[in-house]
Amino acid sequence: MSTDIDAVGDDTVETAPPAGRRLPVLGLVVVLLAAAALVLFFTRQATPGDTSPEAGFARDMGVHHAQAVEMSFILRDKTSDEQLRSLAYDIITTQSTQRGIFMGWLQQWGLDQSSDRPAMAWMSGHGHGGGSATGLLPDGRMPGMASEEEMNRLRQATGKDAEILFLQLMIRHHQGGVDMAQGLLKLSDRDEVRALAQHIVDGQNAEIRVMKDLLAMRGAQPLPAP
Repeated sequence: MSTDIDAVGDDTVETAPPAGRRLPVLGLVVVLLAAAALVLFFTRQATPGDTSPEAGFARDMGVHHAQAVEMSFILRDKTSDEQLRSLAYDIITTQSTQRGIFMGWLQQWGLDQSSDRPAMAWMSGHGHGGGSATGLLPDGRMPGMASEEEMNRLRQATGKDAEILFLQLMIRHHQGGVDMAQGLLKLSDRDEVRALAQHIVDGQNAEIRVMKDLLAMRGAQPLPAP
């Protein structure tokens, strides 16, 4: 009887996995997986640097938005057309809010709100036309931006002429903004920046369609796309 018990006991000892051998291996696997997860997390969440696409996009789109807001204030005070006044108000509120987000990002990232780097340098090699690899116009304007001469014409225009010029300039302005946002989507994997860039693409494309209809109602055509 005792011999059978001893035999069973011996078999149990021989077939059981040696805990002393497997625990260090399992522990090493857990440590490696945890380390890989931390590297991935900190790589994805690293604060954008001063020359990063995210910083350049925030700065340049902030400037771009500021002109759109100025143009919308000019038009709002010149027209009594409720649809145009509503459009101008929407652009003022939306782009002012987005500009505040851009500036907040830069502050959060510990970066200056302006830079000595040329406009659109962050999009080098990803331009959508214009006079340089970044899409800048020959005079240094970002895509879609109105010239000072065009802004003066808008300030001086009245009535239907002011409405048409505003729509023409803002359609082109939005087209340039969409190009910039699409450029960021190609260059960044930072979730919050990509989300806002996609929102700009969707929102401004929708407004472009509305403005083209309003322009057609006034018997005019859009300017050439930037």
